[in-house]
Formats: sequence, structure tokens, C-alpha cells
Amino acid sequence: MSTARLSSKGQLIIPKPIRKAHGWDAGQELEVIDSEEGILLKSRSPFKQTSLGEVVGSLPYSGESKSIAQMQEAIATGVKARQA
Repeated sequence: MSTARLSSKGQLIIPKPIRKAHGWDAGQELEVIDSEEGILLKSRSPFKQTSLGEVVGSLPYSGESKSIAQMQEAIATGVKARQA
């Protein structure tokens, strides 16, 4: 078990083996969660959590280029499929 000491400025140095095990480098943001058992530190993701449906349009496409008309037709088909 590792121990840490709180500085007069309220700073806490997390022991190197724990930082290394979690892949935490300088500047890593951590969520501090207060519980009955103590304090929990969790890595804070630099991005908000999203679903596949929210980001699927940003996936790379490696096929033949589509015309605006083809894209509009595909969008209309997708909208109709969701409404069904």
C-alpha cells in the first residue's frame, strides 16, 4: 500500500507506481468523488461521452465519391427508415 502526503497548498502527490499503472502524466485531470469510505480519483475523459449514433457520420469513407443528389437521397432513405 502506498501513502501520500497533503501539502500546505492542498496538493497531493500520487505515488509514481500508481500514476504509471493508470497512465497518468502531468496535467491529467481527475474526478474527485467523495464517498462514505473515502475519496475516489477517476480519470477524466477529455471528451464527453457519446453514442455511436452521434459520431457515425464522422467515420472515414473509402469508396467512390458520392454526388450531392446521392447523399440527399441516402439521407431521405435514412429518415424514412427511422420513422417506420
